[in-house]
Amino acid sequence: MSDVVTGADLSRDHSGIADTFAARRYFAKFDAITQHLGRVAGEMEQSGALSRTEVGVVADYVTGIAATFRALGTKYLLTGRDTGRFLGSLAIDVTESGFPVFRELLTMASDAQQAQTHLEGTEDRDRLIERMVEDIIVRQQIPTRLQFALSQRLYYQALAEGGLFWARNDPRPIWLSGLNDRRTFLLHWAVYDSEINLPVIYLMTLEDSGRTSLPKDPVRWPQVQGHLMAQAVAGLKLLTIAKGFDTDFADLHPKMLRRIHVGPMYSSAFTLQAGPIRRVLEEARAPKGEDWCLAWTVEELESARTERASSGWFGSVERQVFALDPMSGRAADTGATRTSRSIILPQRPFQVLAELDPPGFRSVTKYVVSPGGRVLTYR
Repeated sequence: MSDVVTGADLSRDHSGIADTFAARRYFAKFDAITQHLGRVAGEMEQSGALSRTEVGVVADYVTGIAATFRALGTKYLLTGRDTGRFLGSLAIDVTESGFPVFRELLTMASDAQQAQTHLEGTEDRDRLIERMVEDIIVRQQIPTRLQFALSQRLYYQALAEGGLFWARNDPRPIWLSGLNDRRTFLLHWAVYDSEINLPVIYLMTLEDSGRTSLPKDPVRWPQVQGHLMAQAVAGLKLLTIAKGFDTDFADLHPKMLRRIHVGPMYSSAFTLQAGPIRRVLEEARAPKGEDWCLAWTVEELESARTERASSGWFGSVERQVFALDPMSGRAADTGATRTSRSIILPQRPFQVLAELDPPGFRSVTKYVVSPGGRVLTYR
């Protein structure tokens, strides 16, 4: 794994990419992967795994993830070069996720608060390019420090423009149906989970029986946002999240809760993997840009029915009874109605996977992508 130089944070198997060309290959790989994810979401709509509205939400988050990676790619464009300023190296989680560590997203959020100040304090793009041309033609030297200045300006410009996937992406509502006594909303929110260093997307379909529509309610809506973000932790079961929400909000009724884990990403060039996936990537000997595999996991929890529960001395409230996986002896452990596991990978690694046919992958849906953008589904 020569592309990665081990960093100081060995306790969490984090490594730093300290070579210019390795960093560029890493971000180019993710740029290609994120381009495929929107098409994979479309395949999920065709199969009925996600509704059209949900696909649109997921596609927006994937677009944000791609924008975040492009911004990070600009920030670390001159990694390993003498830029006159020590920037460090991109830290990635090489064993658990293959994604940048949570700290990178926190730093980006902090940088975004200062983006306008940085932009006002640097020369514009055209002037920096003019100075680079002067260095090359007149002084006959490589304008590394000017290149760095331009890369940082483009980084802060991307932060100022927004549209990125942040460490926290607070809940937003989409109205689905109903007007008066009972309205149905799709709430969606996302985090870059600090425990697993992965983007995690949440989708909740709920019915609102409150007097005021939830998004317009100045009391309930901030409470809902705070509650959901506090519970957006990968270690919590969906059943725990949904039951807590159902208990805390008497007039909000969660009917479906989905959690989508985008990743881990495995690559023979950048990550340390074990088991069948290691053999697949090694034997595939895929060309650069195609030596990867991305996991995609969807957990779902459905409400099976409602029942009345006592509230106070004389009142009662509606409570959800959630369905757990009837085909799993570990239903109470998973805390979900079902869990769907998928992998997304290029053609060459898929051919090796099909030949090896490891038992653990037989129930996993495979989305096989081609350089031209075509997606084929194998179950």
